[in-house]
Amino acid sequence: MAHFHVNGQRHELEIEPHETLAEVLRERLGLHGVRVSCGEGECGSCTVLLDGLPATSCLMLALQAEGREITTIEGLGTEDDLHPLQQAFIDEQGFQCGVCTPGIILSSKALLDGNPHPTADEVATALSGHVCRCGAYTQIVRSVLRAADEMEAADER
Repeated sequence: MAHFHVNGQRHELEIEPHETLAEVLRERLGLHGVRVSCGEGECGSCTVLLDGLPATSCLMLALQAEGREITTIEGLGTEDDLHPLQQAFIDEQGFQCGVCTPGIILSSKALLDGNPHPTADEVATALSGHVCRCGAYTQIVRSVLRAADEMEAADER
C-alpha cells in the first residue's frame, strides 16, 4: 500500500510498479486537470508540483512520489475562490484551448513562490519547457506578471 499526499489530502492506494504518477492522478484519483498530451515529457502539460517544484508526471513512476506533497491544478483554488494565477489567466486570456494551462499555471506558481517579482524574460525562461499549441505565449507571460502584481498588492493589504 502506497501513501500519497495530493492537494492536502492523504490517499492510500495499491500501485503497480509500472504506473506513472499521471496515470494514478488521472485514472485513480479523478484529477483530470493533469493532462497527458505527448506522454514523453516534452510538452509540460502533465506538470504537477512535487514538494513545491514542477515535475513531469507522465515520466515519473507513481511510487517515486510516495510520501511527497503533490499539488495539481485542482488543489490550487476553487471555482468560488480562484488562485490569483488562475484568475489572471482568465483576465488576460492566457488559457486559449486549455490543454497546456494547468501545467503552465503550476510551473508559474513555483516561479512566483521563489521569485515574486519576475521579469517577462524570467517568466519565459521558467516556462520554456511548456508547449502551447495555440501560441498564446504573450498572453501567458502577461498573465503571470499580472498575477505577480496582484499577489504583491494582496500582501500589502
